[in-house]
Amino acid sequence: MGSHRRPAVPTGPDRCVRTATITVLSAAAAAAALAATPAGAAPQDPRSDTKSKVDRLYEQAEKATEAYNKADERADTLRDQVERAKDKVARGQERINAMRGALGTLAGAQYRSGGIDPALALMLSSDPDGYLDRASALSRISSRQSGELTELQRAQRELAQERSEATRKLTELEESRKTVARHKRTVETKLAKARQLLNSLPRAERERDDRSSRSSRPDMPDLAGAGAPASGRAAAAIAAARSAVGKPYVWGANGPTGFDCSGLTQWSYAQAGVGLPRTSQAQAGAGRRVPLGQAQPGDLVAYRDDASHIGMYVGNGQVVHAPYPGAAVRYDPVGMMPVSSVTRV
Repeated sequence: MGSHRRPAVPTGPDRCVRTATITVLSAAAAAAALAATPAGAAPQDPRSDTKSKVDRLYEQAEKATEAYNKADERADTLRDQVERAKDKVARGQERINAMRGALGTLAGAQYRSGGIDPALALMLSSDPDGYLDRASALSRISSRQSGELTELQRAQRELAQERSEATRKLTELEESRKTVARHKRTVETKLAKARQLLNSLPRAERERDDRSSRSSRPDMPDLAGAGAPASGRAAAAIAAARSAVGKPYVWGANGPTGFDCSGLTQWSYAQAGVGLPRTSQAQAGAGRRVPLGQAQPGDLVAYRDDASHIGMYVGNGQVVHAPYPGAAVRYDPVGMMPVSSVTRV
């Protein structure tokens, strides 16, 4: 009769080998499971992912605003050029009309005098010398008038060409601005979705995100002692910027009830009697560059490599700026984002 005994469980060295084998196989299975995850990947924090998306959208929004403002500024410049061209055309037309009237008067006088052959008129004239003088003067006047008319007609053609070209450019710029405006609406929609996601987080986490977004980098120079404005006009600009704190960020706005980033700095310096360009990139080049460590209140601080954001340094390591859609003008640490330049106006 066959044996039905259960196989003996290994002991001693044999049991150790079996246990080690099971351990190795388990580790291999775990490694195979981990292989399905990209190397170095860590579980994604939904809160961190939401914050990253919002930061990217804010940056896109500011770049779109810069493009919008630049197109708007160019359109305004071109409108002025078109108006000047129209004025020049109108003045030229008035001069042409006056010359035509003068030529018509001369032609009528000639007709009333009979318009006879000059040689015959000379022979019949009771005052040949007087006739020659009048004929010579008439010849000179007609020649001069004809030359002026030719010149004015040429100028009119040139002005018409200029007006046509300016109108074409204006149309092109208007189309460009519409494209930027469409992009703006797209970004605003994304921002609204991002804010909706942020609002879905608990209030404590939202406040923590807001604090971290405004925290200064540890490698920033100590600016707490730089408390004196660079000039009297800088002091006036600072006062204006401070008065705007709490007012909303508005796309393409330069005050006084709403601002985008470059609109705030432009408006603030305008209150001090200083004209600044419209875009943050242009403002970054509108004065003398100074090192960040030597920043003084009133200096313009541009951010990111493309200078797509700008604020005004107000001392004590802070800037006042219009942050992004949905936020009000506020104070933040100067190192809230990578600084690309500091400009003294």
